[in-house]
Amino acid sequence: MARRVSAYSSSPPRKPALPPLGWAIIAAVVLLIGGGIWYINRLNTNDWRHVSKIGIRLPFKYAIHGIDVSKHNGRINWPALRQMRFEDLRLQFAFIKATEGTSLTDKDFKENWKQADAVGLYRGAYHFYIPWKAPQPQFENFKRSVKLEKGDLPPVLDFEIGTNAFTREQVIENLKTWLTLAEDYYGVRPIIYTNADFYRRYIKDNFVGYPLWIADYSGWTLNRYDDAVIHFWQHSKSGYTDGIRGPVDYNVFLGEVDDLKAMCVK
Repeated sequence: MARRVSAYSSSPPRKPALPPLGWAIIAAVVLLIGGGIWYINRLNTNDWRHVSKIGIRLPFKYAIHGIDVSKHNGRINWPALRQMRFEDLRLQFAFIKATEGTSLTDKDFKENWKQADAVGLYRGAYHFYIPWKAPQPQFENFKRSVKLEKGDLPPVLDFEIGTNAFTREQVIENLKTWLTLAEDYYGVRPIIYTNADFYRRYIKDNFVGYPLWIADYSGWTLNRYDDAVIHFWQHSKSGYTDGIRGPVDYNVFLGEVDDLKAMCVK
């Protein structure tokens, strides 16, 4: 009598082999992911990392971080701001709006100026420059409000709005007038704050030797500024900190503590 063969086999069914096209797709995906990781790491020379405490990424290549404020940030709790820690860091400097144009004074400047010093921050004062107004009375406005002391950061000329009232050459000459008046009076070379567009149009090649503070939120590096002497980088306008309600501008100093001290008023 013939033996009956079971309809079920003890061996698992063999899976069909992956066709060459499938292997090619897998290889392409792996290469794409690997290439993407390599490219991001290549761009991330400044060691950008997201910090949940403040809601933004920071360039951890640099250790000295700070903010800039004006009346628009409301009443500031400076001790709380100073005490905040994030990733073993804390804020170390603050630029504070002092004046604008020929007559305006930031209503919170005096209090912010005093409190920033009281909590031990490096502090700097800035003037919001109006390019269709004469530079001399604009400096006089700043001079009336800002008394720099030993250890303060240099005065800042905030140049970020344009005008059709003067030619490019006249705008440049007026900026030089303000900067010269400030340097003569305070005995320290002022900082120029500007953005990428105004840097290319007005600042580049015309203000050699002036420390720059660049507002640039667009990239991982500042390579496109060639050999510019950039000391401060405003890289975000949407960070948070204890002591301030709402977002605040974040900046980083592109140097060491000794470099920062060397810039200050002697």
